[in-house]
Amino acid sequence: MSKNMQANQFFFGTNILNDSIMFYGHMAKPFNNLVSQSSEQWKLFFRSIILQSQKIRSEHTHHSVKLTENTLNLTNYLPFLNITTSWVEYFKDASDRIILTIDVLRERGDVFIEHEAAGCPPVLVYDYEVIVDGAKLKRPCNYQLLRIKPPKGVDVNASFRPYIIVDPRAGHGGGIGGFKPDSQVGVALAKSHPVYFVSFGRDPLPEQTLADVMYAEAEFVREVCQRHPNSPQPVVIGNCQGGWAILLMAACNPDIKGPLVLNGAPIAPWSGEVGENPMRYNAGVLGGTWQPMLWSDLGGGQFDGANLVMNFEQLNPSRNYFGKYYDLYRDPEGGRQRFIDFERWWGGFFILNEAEIHWIVEQLFVGNCLVKNTAQLEPGIPVDIKAVTAPVFVFASHGDNITPPQQALNWIAATYSGEQEIRVRGQRIIYMLHDDVGHLGIFVSSKVARKETTSLTSILEIVEAMAPGLYEMQIGKIEGEGIEKQFEVRLIERTLEDVAALDDGQKDEDSFAAVAYVSDIQTSIYEATLRPIIRSLVTPSMANIVRTMHPLRTQRKAFSSQSPFVVGIKDWAEKVKNQHNQTINDNFFVQLETLMAKWFEQNIDTWRDIRDACYEATFYWLWGNPFTIGLANKSTKSRKLLNPNRLRHLPEVNAILSHIEQGGIAEAVVRMLVLLADAHQSFRAEILDRWAYIFTHEKPFSNMSVEQRQRVLHEQTINASFEAEKAIHSLPKLLPSQEERHQAIMLVERIIGDVQTPSKELITMAKELCQTLAIECEQTDAPFD
Repeated sequence: MSKNMQANQFFFGTNILNDSIMFYGHMAKPFNNLVSQSSEQWKLFFRSIILQSQKIRSEHTHHSVKLTENTLNLTNYLPFLNITTSWVEYFKDASDRIILTIDVLRERGDVFIEHEAAGCPPVLVYDYEVIVDGAKLKRPCNYQLLRIKPPKGVDVNASFRPYIIVDPRAGHGGGIGGFKPDSQVGVALAKSHPVYFVSFGRDPLPEQTLADVMYAEAEFVREVCQRHPNSPQPVVIGNCQGGWAILLMAACNPDIKGPLVLNGAPIAPWSGEVGENPMRYNAGVLGGTWQPMLWSDLGGGQFDGANLVMNFEQLNPSRNYFGKYYDLYRDPEGGRQRFIDFERWWGGFFILNEAEIHWIVEQLFVGNCLVKNTAQLEPGIPVDIKAVTAPVFVFASHGDNITPPQQALNWIAATYSGEQEIRVRGQRIIYMLHDDVGHLGIFVSSKVARKETTSLTSILEIVEAMAPGLYEMQIGKIEGEGIEKQFEVRLIERTLEDVAALDDGQKDEDSFAAVAYVSDIQTSIYEATLRPIIRSLVTPSMANIVRTMHPLRTQRKAFSSQSPFVVGIKDWAEKVKNQHNQTINDNFFVQLETLMAKWFEQNIDTWRDIRDACYEATFYWLWGNPFTIGLANKSTKSRKLLNPNRLRHLPEVNAILSHIEQGGIAEAVVRMLVLLADAHQSFRAEILDRWAYIFTHEKPFSNMSVEQRQRVLHEQTINASFEAEKAIHSLPKLLPSQEERHQAIMLVERIIGDVQTPSKELITMAKELCQTLAIECEQTDAPFD
């Protein structure tokens, strides 16, 4: 072989090697990205195991040690007790309580059967009348608008802001927002507000969809507006599922401008903390959208809400399967009515059409489409949260294991590029966090939740006077009792970073995107293979049998008067009531019983937490590997956010800024208030109260319509946000005369009042405003004192 041929082969081989290196280098880049991305998910897997292990060890070790100490302390009293007497007393008491408890369960079964036979009407404790029947609307559905009749001794003022409460249709029936006197309905009635309730029938109308429900709810709001033409637009309160439902309604009906209150509403269902919130992993572990489709097909085209209720019960099995029954057994007569009232609602199982549950699971919980801005109620009806013009209040709690704060709040950062965009769009979003109130407590109004409900009732009266932006509402000092109770409320301006800080990051949501992608494939396979077979086999009678034999229904019927197991129990219980003497708690065996119950609950809680830990680890094991993360990249994970730098150049912003030197006293006062608020960041509710009163009752604002006042607030917020210096220095052009300047400053002074601890920024801004208007400040260390 010649040297030239050897050289050519060498160079040819070198070129192939270089080309191969370059080719595989290009191929390796996405692979390396994929490995890097999946390694982050594996970190979540190990982090989940560590966090769950630490939580189980710390919580259950503490409880076990405490219970062990109580057990040892109890045994120390044994030598000093008359065991025989104590046992005889306890045995008699325990036997009586067993009979009385079974009788309560019998009554629950009877109430369940009667409630079902009546069609599961709302469990409201108030009388009501049907104002609008959704079945008679152009697009019919099984929803109704009810007017709550005020109880005796309560006067309602028709000119006050109406309240519309929308209960969740998530397996249970309607009425939880008003089944106690101190619930949401009661709080509003106590302040003389007209109250309306959006309820629904047990069975949906044929072919009913969520779009039909949305149209009906919008008509309900318009009907209330027509009935109260001289009052502000009604506030609409949505509980849990009702929360995201009214958000959909407001997004599709921008003419609805009354405040929206979202209580424990899961708007961003992918969100949550690693080591917490096991419910969000359901689709990834149990199966995606095809599962409710299967149950709907077995139900003859309808989904049984009892399945959702069972899902909720399994979140806290010690409470739902033992604790609430043991509490009843401890005091059957004292807890009888409370138990029956709650179980009437909890056991009122409602039905959804297949199309309804399909949309909820596919587009909300699995697809996260509402947050991604890809949701459509039906073809041609896209849902964009940015279209909502109504002020939005969000109530969330760290103690809520169904809708944690991240699911209630993360949609804000996913929808807006920053708090500046919220202001530009004239939106007001106010959120409030609680440390420990549970999911049901938000609507049922436990003592803790009632405080939040009452404070919202008062703060809503001034919401239209607030400058657009993102706020946190905090509740401070409490004075008084009952309906006279007063709270110190602060509204603090927040940023999207403040909301993001409530989460531990959103890297874990990549796995949920993979679940959404695979769920679509599973759904397509199911629709093409199993669905036609199941639908052809399931008859209406078979579907009815499947519903009737549901475990939650059978357990109630098993103890009803129709069951042979409880024959004669009612008469027996009547005899026991007349002679029952409850053993005092000092009895050794009563204390032993309580201790054993606590041990049992502790064991169930330990099992639950181990189950949840395995559940979460399984999720990240399945959906955190390189293959599934590659699938996640095929699913759009977020909407395209507007570049914050472009906000200044939006046509509507430019149009407003071009008129920055135009206006009068109204524009000047609002502008100064916005500038002062920006400088101080927060004001107490009494300042906002004064501002709201002046804003609606005194000239020049009283001569303006609601729309005009809102426009002034929006425009002056934009002027102060983008051109603060020009907004300040152009004030003399808005107030050319000295008389107008004094009048404007006096209004601002009356509103601001005495600021106890003014910030340096507030003092500086106050001085600058006075100097610009050539007006002397009365005190330099406390502006507008």
